[in-house]
Amino acid sequence: MPPAFQPPYAVPVPGAVKKDGESVPYRHFKFADKLVDHPENVFTCWDMYLHGNKLAGDDRPFMGTRRIENGVAKEYVWQSHGDVRKRIENYGKGLIQLGLGRQKAVGVYSVNRPEWTITELASYRQAFIIVALYDTLGAEAMEYIVNQTDMEYIVLSADKLDNIVKLKAQLGSIKTVIVMNETVDAEKKQAAESTGLKVYTFKEVEELGASVKEETELPKPEDIATICYTSGTTGVPKGVVLTQAASVAAISGISAVGDKGTFALITPDDIYISYLPLAHVFERAAQGIHIFKGAGLGYYQGDTAKLLDDIAELKPTVFCSVPRLFNRIYDKVLAGVKAKGGISAYLFHTAFSAKKAQLEKTVHHWLWDRLVFATIRQKLGGRLRFILSGSAPVSPDVMDFMRICFSAKVYEGYGQTENFCAGCLTIQDDNTSGVVGVPFPCSEVKLVDVPEMDYLSTDKPYPRGEICIRGNAVMREYYKSPEKTAETIDQDGWLHTGDIGMFDAANRVVIIDRLKNIFKLSQGEYIAPEKIEGVYQKHELVAQAYVYGDSMQASLVGVIVPDKGAFKAWTEEKFSSVSNPYEDEAVKKELLKELTAYGKQNDLKGFEQIRAIYLTAEEFSVENDLLTPTFKLKRETAKKVFQSQIETMYATLSNGRAFN
Repeated sequence: MPPAFQPPYAVPVPGAVKKDGESVPYRHFKFADKLVDHPENVFTCWDMYLHGNKLAGDDRPFMGTRRIENGVAKEYVWQSHGDVRKRIENYGKGLIQLGLGRQKAVGVYSVNRPEWTITELASYRQAFIIVALYDTLGAEAMEYIVNQTDMEYIVLSADKLDNIVKLKAQLGSIKTVIVMNETVDAEKKQAAESTGLKVYTFKEVEELGASVKEETELPKPEDIATICYTSGTTGVPKGVVLTQAASVAAISGISAVGDKGTFALITPDDIYISYLPLAHVFERAAQGIHIFKGAGLGYYQGDTAKLLDDIAELKPTVFCSVPRLFNRIYDKVLAGVKAKGGISAYLFHTAFSAKKAQLEKTVHHWLWDRLVFATIRQKLGGRLRFILSGSAPVSPDVMDFMRICFSAKVYEGYGQTENFCAGCLTIQDDNTSGVVGVPFPCSEVKLVDVPEMDYLSTDKPYPRGEICIRGNAVMREYYKSPEKTAETIDQDGWLHTGDIGMFDAANRVVIIDRLKNIFKLSQGEYIAPEKIEGVYQKHELVAQAYVYGDSMQASLVGVIVPDKGAFKAWTEEKFSSVSNPYEDEAVKKELLKELTAYGKQNDLKGFEQIRAIYLTAEEFSVENDLLTPTFKLKRETAKKVFQSQIETMYATLSNGRAFN
């Protein structure tokens, strides 16, 4: 059947006047007159939880984890909504008994598990401020975050306790640690206590709160719900301050489009797989809408290598992920088809082509879904109703592949930590790939000219410019950083995203470029190329480096200008006879090996390391237009100059011939 809605899917804000240098602001076509702020009688994150609890009822399964027997994962075991509510209330009161006060920071340091969410919900109830910690922050950033927020309490899984003990001297404010596991190793507990830390188990805190009968003050919409620190950028991390009202606006926006039929309608019958890091806002928003709708949450084991096994056992109806995993599924399925060959491959390609031809109308086919795609659907449990991709752009080919092979609706979302990920969302049954949809009901979007990159709101056929978002989910500020806040949010309340976008013929947003040099890889990790280049350029063999990443790719590639003298001596020592070391594959492989080791020594994370290199003897200079007069790399020019080499490097990586 044809889509229920016809374009345009976004409309100009009523009464808005176009200003020079920018487009008119647009809103979702179903919410043109007023931006969504909250559902009826729901004002705080705690209200949202109570709404879902009431919808589900006390007996319905809420949080599930896999039972482990002799090290082997078995079936999912569930806690009911009623039981979890008691735990939330007891745990929150227990934290108060330990001394945690309203609008004070509580750190959470763990992979996704029920205790993470219970801590989150208890914090919403008692107006604590959730501050997530995670390994890829690194020691310096963790120290900065703990000290900036005056954090005294950390809730963590037992495997993270050693990390905190090692850093205790730098984490001066930390006084109390709550371990999520039922027991704590006696030696580890003693080591922690020897540094002055008080150590409790999660269960002990719940028991402490169970004895408290009096009720505490309810949270307020203006209370800070969370401070989310961005990672992977140069300098110190920035703390994004999100209020309970902002969280409510974002999640009620998802609910509102479901109610209007332009997005999936989530119900208490849905089961959601929780595996994307709760440290990031995307997963908290995704999990939050399921909590609001009374759905069940099944947690993965904490190991992404076992994720597909967890999904097969859980059989979720909803799956939110990032392009990296979708790309893995895509590659794995197509490799399997190729390996089988013969009639199986012929049937797959015939079925795929038949469904793709009808994709604008439907994701289902009466014959091919049963004959060809049923087995593939089982890889994600066989019950998926819809899939949501976020965090970074997903390739149109992969989007179509997921729709065809899993016979599920696939949506793409766009947003940032700074607006609780409530930027744009694709429209139900609009299977156009390569777009990120239209503004959330709680947001409005405009494009602002970027003349230095030749992106203008007057461009034909479609306006282009920096995407700016304003609405009820936008952050209050960067924590204790008014200068950074003013750089990002202008006087009229517009959040400047740094992404370059375009409004297409249906007024959908298309991401086409990045204004700032910081960008994301396909798995959603932020990359600051200057920092990485700075590390490699310290190596004796490197004179200059240009690091490039594509948001459709999972890894970085690099253009290296070797130091001529050092490089000549090194190649003569390592390789007896090489006619042209700049093009020799063995030379490149060995140099990349050295750079990777050097990067590791200098604290580059795995995703910050380049995976393929191109060597050139020509230095970057002002004369060849690769450097500015102040000797800064002109990234846009470099991208154009080395485009063919970049494409070759990514082709090399995809063919498995990476130099690592």
